[in-house]
Amino acid sequence: MKAVTLVPGTSNVRLADIPEPRVFAKDTVKMRVVRVGICGTDREEASGGRVKASGSSRELVIGHEMLGLVVETGKAVSRVRPGDYAVFTVRRGCGSCVSCLMGRPDMCRSGRYQERGIWGLDGFQAQFVIDSEAYAVRVPSAIEPAGVLTEPLSVAEKAIDEAVRIQNARLPAAAATPLWLHGRRCLVAGLGPVGLLAALALRLRGAEVFGIDVVNPDSPRPRWLNFIGGIYIDGRRIPPERVQGLVGAMDLIIEAAGVPSLEFNLIDALAINGIYVLTGIPSGNSSLQLQGAELVRRLVLGNQIMIGSVNASRDHYQMAVDDLTRAQLLWGDHLQRLVSHRRPYSDFKDVLARHEQDEIKVTLEWSES
Repeated sequence: MKAVTLVPGTSNVRLADIPEPRVFAKDTVKMRVVRVGICGTDREEASGGRVKASGSSRELVIGHEMLGLVVETGKAVSRVRPGDYAVFTVRRGCGSCVSCLMGRPDMCRSGRYQERGIWGLDGFQAQFVIDSEAYAVRVPSAIEPAGVLTEPLSVAEKAIDEAVRIQNARLPAAAATPLWLHGRRCLVAGLGPVGLLAALALRLRGAEVFGIDVVNPDSPRPRWLNFIGGIYIDGRRIPPERVQGLVGAMDLIIEAAGVPSLEFNLIDALAINGIYVLTGIPSGNSSLQLQGAELVRRLVLGNQIMIGSVNASRDHYQMAVDDLTRAQLLWGDHLQRLVSHRRPYSDFKDVLARHEQDEIKVTLEWSES
């Protein structure tokens, strides 16, 4: 079968012929890949960035944002069946720490996890893929056109879930307001796919959502945000340190840009008792000067929390599927417009090398849905 492979540490990406996987165990699920999303991680890998091949292999099959159609299952599989759309989760646990043993490899304590298409395990840019039922999440056929967004939305779901759990545990009034996010002022920084999907999840929970970026207000991403009731902030006109004074303080900030200077400057927009979740991973090794004393004073005197959040558990994937379904019912085909470009898998080199100006999410199409 065909697959897109990469030699780690190089830009040597090619379309390779590799063996088609077979169902070898009673808990195995085999899918025909329908489409795979491309994100910044894929492009960083293809430019020689962080990536690790599987086992003794010289090449890695890339791709981690997938949607597939189940074609075969082992005898013990009950969560999905042939004909279902589904996705596989990305991270696999170390098998030894308490988090991984409890089914939460996203919270691995040893750091010896593996990630499909990224670190030590072949990914999903191929015609067929297999994995254990434990990592499969069914996707309703009604949201098939947007089902490939499950993985990036799962990242936002985890960030939001962690923020709400922490606030519910520490704020005295939380018990009186079980839907803590309803009516809260929330800021999403960076309106790429993860940022826009975080805005979607927050709007579904009744939050007042602002999104900040440095693109024209009439460009596709701000327009998509405005359609779901979000409010766009042009960071070129209102810099991060002036957001609180000009727009107001934010109860929750979710950062999805991966820009260190933005990440720390946005603390100025955080409200008293607010919580700030970082999800963006900066590239390169650029240095940053901080006013450390002022930063610490703000966090302590403002009773504020700043945390990092990465990857997601299977439960967060299910939350993502549930929210995509709700969004489809509420906003219809607008949800699908997040997938702005669909290209045949043979265009992989061009897609990995170039980010179109009006691109939100681009996918490589492997088969007919």
